[in-house]
Amino acid sequence: QVQLVESGGGLVQAGDSLRLSCAASRRSSYTMGWFRQAPGKEREFVAAINWNGGNTYYADSVKGRFTISRDNAKNTVYLQMNSLKPEDTAVYYCAAKIGPVDGQVYEYDYWGQGTQVTVSS
Repeated sequence: QVQLVESGGGLVQAGDSLRLSCAASRRSSYTMGWFRQAPGKEREFVAAINWNGGNTYYADSVKGRFTISRDNAKNTVYLQMNSLKPEDTAVYYCAAKIGPVDGQVYEYDYWGQGTQVTVSS
């Protein structure tokens, strides 16, 4: 089992950047993912990275703007978000799973509590 804690959210203006962090309670070989959920909407996939960082996967809506990375020495996964848009406003969740990168919510076994990102126009 692993505990996940997200940080780095906040209120920014359109076009700004933010970097989210997800600290894991222990070293692991889990695939890590970022998801987000806006008010009244279902949780949706944002990005995922495999255990050694050699394989990444992005939702079309963030491709070219967001970058997922990980530092296994620090048990931390990052989501660098550039050129933010108001439609990126959501609670962002970090999640972990065994196996290859995947964009399905139900495939992930462990979840953090989320961090709010608000982008004003």
